[in-house]
Amino acid sequence: MDELKLQQEKLLSMMKFFHQYCEEKKLTYIAVDGTMLGAIRHKGFIPWDDDIDLGMPRKDFQRLMRDAGVVGGKYYLEGPDSADERYCYPYAKFYDMGTTMIENTRQKPIRGIFIDIFPLDGLTDEEDKIDSSYREVQKYKNYLLLRTMNIRKDRKWYKNLLIRLFRLIPFKSFNEKILCHSIDTLCRKKDFDETRYGGNLLGFWGTREVMDRDIIGTPVLYDFEDTKIYGAEKYDAYLTKLYGDWRQLPPEEKRVAHHDYYLNLSMPYKEYETSK
Repeated sequence: MDELKLQQEKLLSMMKFFHQYCEEKKLTYIAVDGTMLGAIRHKGFIPWDDDIDLGMPRKDFQRLMRDAGVVGGKYYLEGPDSADERYCYPYAKFYDMGTTMIENTRQKPIRGIFIDIFPLDGLTDEEDKIDSSYREVQKYKNYLLLRTMNIRKDRKWYKNLLIRLFRLIPFKSFNEKILCHSIDTLCRKKDFDETRYGGNLLGFWGTREVMDRDIIGTPVLYDFEDTKIYGAEKYDAYLTKLYGDWRQLPPEEKRVAHHDYYLNLSMPYKEYETSK
């Protein structure tokens, strides 16, 4: 079995555990982004994908965060309130403690392979105010990216220059942890269940992830590999909002994972950390 298939197999086991955990705790979640696309178009993982992304209404997300720490003996749940200075994400990650993954970010937290868990928040009741309402969130997301991204040879020179320049800013308000807190505060302003437009304000696709709450609706079970996971009720509207013609496969040269990390699927990350 190649490494990607083994990684997907381990992620699937994590997903099965997390799904059952949410069922028992009566927590609501949905597949988002590429995970939702994979569930509908491929009945599982997008063949070249190497992660799982989930969203949870903020109230459920906050309830989940009460259990931050070791879960089920072999998984670890970490969120925005993590005391680790290297954890610079305004959302949560659910790790397999039996593996090691080191993301190529400036902080390089040593953890395992993970499921990303994003809070779903409200934004506005008026469609024509989505862009203006989202602008402040996007600004702080960009600040955080500039603080956490690494210099890379395959990135445009002017982008690397911008990253270097931004790191020179001495203001304490641009500390990664403070930026995470600022983003979290901005996203929490409006309840997901009480505004017409909302969604994953922390997602890669920006305002494309902000949509009429009825599209997400009541989560529905969809086939995913040999199990079922929850997704948006109106899956076609959801995927069209994100991807346009989502049924069309990308060109073959773009069928690759876009993540950058060191990976060891057989070494627990605590062992890796103590061995260095």
